[in-house]
Parts: sequence; structure tokens; C-alpha cells
Amino acid sequence: MTSKITPAPEGLELVRRFANTLDIEEGTDALAHVEEARQWLKENDLDGDDLSHAELEYLTTLREAMRDALSANHSGGELTEETLAVLNQAAAAARISPELHGSEVKLVAHARGIEGAVGSLLIEMLEAMRAGIWARLKICHNDTCQWAFYDRSRARSGKWCSMSICGNRTKQQAFRERHSADS
Repeated sequence: MTSKITPAPEGLELVRRFANTLDIEEGTDALAHVEEARQWLKENDLDGDDLSHAELEYLTTLREAMRDALSANHSGGELTEETLAVLNQAAAAARISPELHGSEVKLVAHARGIEGAVGSLLIEMLEAMRAGIWARLKICHNDTCQWAFYDRSRARSGKWCSMSICGNRTKQQAFRERHSADS
């Protein structure tokens, strides 16, 4: 959905693109089949050459957990136990640990294959949390869209991927509902 791109800064953009491999409005899923998923991973410099069907299921489960986390960013609510379990298990499988690099501390995924690819996504998520920008990555409130977007609003109160598209649709629908109730 190129008309609704709200890129996120730095590595968080990778997480946004990963969440958007599922396009509700267009009815497409870049992770629907092993070959498509391998292509997406390759295009995003992630290891997935030997992706199996079981690993594809693991990848889509992680994507749904990340999308749940992005939905929670709207309300600042707590993540479900299931979402936390998926993310924590994926972090453990990726063997993410801090490493000193000169005077900096960097998170590193020591796993290879799909666990390493997932680790790269989780590291970007963790780095965004540490930088205080994670809560700006959200899922569009429009139920027919649900596109992941980076909220650049000053008050961090953005609800839609695009005010001119989803925001306008939502407001028009509410207007019609109010006026049909008055009739």
C-alpha cells in the first residue's frame, strides 16, 4: 500500500515493513507462502534462504505478536500474556545479548537462520523502546486497514495511517451514522 507509507526512523522501519507484510485492505500477505517469505526476507537483508514451512508458521506467529504490540501502542495498554510469551520465546531462541563495542553497548542476535532474522527484528524493537520511540509505531484504527504506521504527531495521538484516507473515511462514516440516526 504505497499511498499510505509513513516510514519509521532508522531500524524501526524494518519492523514497520515486517508488520505490513499483511495487508488487510488489499487482502495480500507476503508471508503466505515459503517462497514469498524467503523473497521478503532476502529483500530486507534477513537470513531466510532455508526457510521451512514450520519456520514460516513461526514467522507469521511473531508478526501477529508484533502487530498486537503495535495495537497496544495506541492505548499504552499492557501486552497479553500470549504476546509476551511469543516475543520472549523468540528473543531467547535468537540468543540476543548485549555486547560492548568500544564505548557502546549493542544488542546482538547470535542465532542463525530464521531465529537470527527474527532476532534482528526484535533488536530493532528493543532499540526503539530504549530510544523512547517504540510507542509511536502503531496499527491504523481503521478496521479495514490496520496498516502499521509511525505516528509523527506532536502529541503522539495519531490513530490512522493517513488522515486523508483512513481518518477521512472514519469521520465520514461517523457523520453518516449520526445523520441517519437523526432521520
